Order: sequence, then structure tokens, then C-alpha cells
Amino acid sequence: PVRWEVGYMTVAPLGVSQKVIAINNQFPGPLLNVTTNWNVRVNVQNNLDEPLLLTWDGIQMRMNSWQDGVAGTNCPIPPGWNWTYQFQLKDQIGSFFYFPSLGLQRAAGGYGPVTVNNRAIVPVPFNQPDGDITLFIGDWYTKSHTELRDMLDDGKDLGIPDGILINAKGPCRYDTTLVPEGLQYEIVGVEPGKTYCFRVHNVGTSTSLNFRIQNHNMRLVEAEGTYTYQQNYTNLDIHVGQSYSFLVSMDQNASTDYYIVASPRFVSSEARWHDVNGVAILQYSNSKGSASGPLPDAPDDFYDKYYSMNQARSIRMNVSSGAARPNPQGSFRYGSINITQTFVLKNESPLRIDGKRRRTINRVSYSPPETPLRLADLHNLTGVYKTDFPTMPSNAPPRRASSVLNASYKGFLEMVFQNNETDVQTYHLDGYSFFVVGDGLW
Repeated sequence: PVRWEVGYMTVAPLGVSQKVIAINNQFPGPLLNVTTNWNVRVNVQNNLDEPLLLTWDGIQMRMNSWQDGVAGTNCPIPPGWNWTYQFQLKDQIGSFFYFPSLGLQRAAGGYGPVTVNNRAIVPVPFNQPDGDITLFIGDWYTKSHTELRDMLDDGKDLGIPDGILINAKGPCRYDTTLVPEGLQYEIVGVEPGKTYCFRVHNVGTSTSLNFRIQNHNMRLVEAEGTYTYQQNYTNLDIHVGQSYSFLVSMDQNASTDYYIVASPRFVSSEARWHDVNGVAILQYSNSKGSASGPLPDAPDDFYDKYYSMNQARSIRMNVSSGAARPNPQGSFRYGSINITQTFVLKNESPLRIDGKRRRTINRVSYSPPETPLRLADLHNLTGVYKTDFPTMPSNAPPRRASSVLNASYKGFLEMVFQNNETDVQTYHLDGYSFFVVGDGLW
């Protein structure tokens, strides 16, 4: 089995020394590079001073939710203890990542890549790239995750992040006024004329980011385990928790290096947001000079407020390609699905419940019970949770509860996510893939 030791290390990605969560003294953590249907064993030693769980974003854990690494299915790994995750990457391919799921620890790092390769018998719907490049982008605070957690418990907003990291490093000094001297930044070395697979993950706390590579087209080929209809993008909005794979050809003049940029999207007009950019360098092996000049432009929603939504709509499944299996990925005909239940889930701005700042869905803020839900369900324990989660929004008083949706086994669920906020919200349906079949305004 793979053995990982999870502990603290001190780094200063934005020039301020701080403790981050590292795995085997690596930040980001080590690559888990596997192939479809492999059996994986990862022994995790918790050297932190608080409980830990690692979850595997996008890995479906079919018939094996006990390895999922979230509070609903697993008891935390106590400090000083270890736990071995054992699971099969069944019928999946693509770019994923792992991260710590408890207590806002993800704001301190602890994340790393998971790459699931095709079996040899399944052809890939593009030419084999000359190399793989993994990039983690995400907003970052110089406060510790425990300080951020205390702020939320005190009813305070986290505010504007202090920066955006690319592979756990700060921005290059693209602007001598905004970026201090001495920051380490990511340099991606490439060979001219070759094509690379860029696997890009947004591992931030709350900020949607626009990703782009100066003067280079990015051909989208895979999104979180699904091969996509291939088309080029000059930039792409990547929301928190999302992963995309691009093919990028090194077909530009090597007279200079090129900027790789991750910049915030859908944020307030407050001036300090403009100072928050993640900037790395794409460097050809025969490059003759440093990158210079302004960063490549981000989309401007003032002129095209539907830009991001139209971009998301353009991402479509490649229904003629195999993925984990030789047969085509295919798709459902939504109109012929017999919907068994409909849930409308409304999120709204954080509310104060019992003096603390809490997120709610349908006015319920989830409170994890001491016994994980799956264990309680397995052993028919009573009093651990209630199946009384409201299926429709209401104006009921906000409350904290161990409340779950009562869904029918093997049913087809229609879920309507209703965002009543001015910010973009990202929903994650743990363990499931789903089809977006409609959207609208009200």
C-alpha cells in the first residue's frame, strides 16, 4: 500500500510564514497515479493535532461508501492514529483530487492529484500527449484554517482572500507594485512543438477562477471523468471543486515566456479584488526572454453577462467515445426518464444560528452527528438523524439539525438548485454523476 504521513509544515507562499497541511512533506501532496479498475490501498497517518479525513473528489466509491472520507460515512482519524483507505477505481477515468474534508482544513492545503488512466483495451479519443502537467489553482488566506474557522463561528465573513496560488506558490512579479519581491512562483517547463495534457483543479475555499494561458489555445478533452466534445478555449471559468483536462500545443514563438493566469470571477467591485491574481510562467526550453507586459485579459461580464453560462453550456459529453469501457459513453434521453421525486433546494446568504454564522439549504444547517449516518443506517440506530429534510423552500425559522432527504432507492431524482445569493455557489453531489437539463432566472 501507499503510505502517507499528514502533518504540518511551514511555508510562505504569499510572503507570510504560515503552517500548512502537507503529505509526506509535500505541498501539494503526492500524485496517486492509477488505472481503471485498480484496487488502491492508501495508509494515512494523522500527525496533525486534530482529527482528519481525506476525501477523494469525484471518485464514486461504488458499493464502498465506507472509504469516502467524509463525516457522513467515516469516523475521523484521531491525532496519532492511522487508517487504510481501500477502494477500487471502478469504471472511471480522468482527473480528480483528494483533500481534507473536516473543519475547513482544506483552506490549509492537504490536497493532491488523482489521475485515473484508461485501460489498454480502451482507445483514448485523442493522440497521446507528450507529457502531463497538473495545476492546482485556488484562493488563499494567510490566516490559519483554525483562525478562519473561528471567524465563521463568531459570525464574521472571511473577506477577500490574500491571494491566489498556483501549485501552492504565489504569483510571479508581473506587477512590481502589487507583487512583493522574493515570492516563489510556479514555472512550467515545456518543449517547443510538443503537446501536453494540463490537468487543472480549483481547490480553493470559495472563489470561482478564470484560467488561461497567454497566446495558447486550450483544447478541452475531459471533465471530471467524462470525455468531452473537443473544442478550443482561450480561457475557461473553473469553479471550486471542478477539474478539467486540456490539450495545449506549444506552437508559439519562443522569444519570451508566457503567463499562466488564474483570476477571480463574479466578485464585488471592491478595488482590492483586482490585486488578487495567481500567475505562473510557461517557459519553452529555448525561450529567449521573460514574460512581460499586461496579463492576458479576463472575460468582462459588463459587456457579456451571460459569458460564463454560455461557456458552461458549450461543454458537452463526447457520446461516441469509450471511457472506462470500450463501448461509447452514451447519454440518457431525459424526456423518457420516469422521475420519481423532485427536490427544490434553496441556498441563501449565511444566517446566524445560535450566535454562529451558518449556511443553510431550505433553512436547515446540517449538524454532523457523532455517529456517521451510514453507520447508523447500517446498524438501524435510532435518534441519530431524521429523514425530515424539507423537499421545498420555506420561510421556517433557520435551524441546525442532522436532517437528511428521504429519497427512494433506485429512483430518478430531479433536483432544482435555487441560488438566492449574489455569489456563485458550487454544489457537489458526493458519489454521483448527474446531468444538467435546464436553468433559468426568476
